[in-house]
Amino acid sequence: MTQVRRPKRCVDGVLLLDKPYDISSNGALQKARWLYTAAKAGHTGVLDPLATGLLPLCFGEATKFSSYLLDADKAYRATVCFGSNTTTGDIEGEVVRERPVTFDREQLLTAMRGFVGEIDQVPPMYSALKHQGRPLYEYARAGIVIERPARHITIYSLDLIEFDGREAVIDVVCSKGTYIRTLSEDLGELLGAGAHLTGLRRTRTAGFSLEQSITLAALEAVPAEERDALLLPVDVLVAHLPSLELSASSAVSFCHGQAVQSDENHEIMLRFRAYHQETREFLGLAEVRENAWLQPVRLLAVKAAV
Repeated sequence: MTQVRRPKRCVDGVLLLDKPYDISSNGALQKARWLYTAAKAGHTGVLDPLATGLLPLCFGEATKFSSYLLDADKAYRATVCFGSNTTTGDIEGEVVRERPVTFDREQLLTAMRGFVGEIDQVPPMYSALKHQGRPLYEYARAGIVIERPARHITIYSLDLIEFDGREAVIDVVCSKGTYIRTLSEDLGELLGAGAHLTGLRRTRTAGFSLEQSITLAALEAVPAEERDALLLPVDVLVAHLPSLELSASSAVSFCHGQAVQSDENHEIMLRFRAYHQETREFLGLAEVRENAWLQPVRLLAVKAAV
């Protein structure tokens, strides 16, 4: 039987998804896209299949601004098992070494404090980082180890939530590019016991929190005609930038890619969210050039006819 292809819709906005366990970020994205019958969609950074939690998804025009979330700080709740190392650094790998856990809670807290601040971290082999066009995990599965340079990251805070003598629950707030699996392994080595990650949940990113998110199952249960109401507006992705308003005539020129004169003397190269002065509609991003000219740098296509 020939499957009827559903027509795609122009859907614009941001969905805060609570990604389930054992599904890739792209798999979660495609499921949500199917539920919305969206013509265009993308995510804002990858979560491992092992990881659950906050995964902002972008639809339509929001995909133009998704890169702003890639650089955002993030927060996680990690469950770390001490006393054993695995091939992957998490629960999905094979145990390759076991050692006794001889430290106590105070020693664990002392070790954790040593990771707070700016540190160098070597990315794991089981990661999506590319080497000669191939992700590192493909080399790892073939038994090939690629030398990886350490990267500068920042751990803003490490808080111990629970510790039963072998397994710890830790809250982490960190910069982009931080691998929590590597952090748990490094912490285990410092304590002389080894460690691997048994659970990971992203709780915050770019000002969004897990409490604002929805699961795929809950999304599927929402009637199709009500799902659009769950989407956040496109401009939430750039809410950290200052805003300015353009007159009706300037808005028309701006939306056609033309630079417009600003009434204020802004700092050169500063970026703004640009809005229509009368309707307060988000038009895109503007960058200040010499003599206070506002140059469009990212526009919403749907506003081109303002």
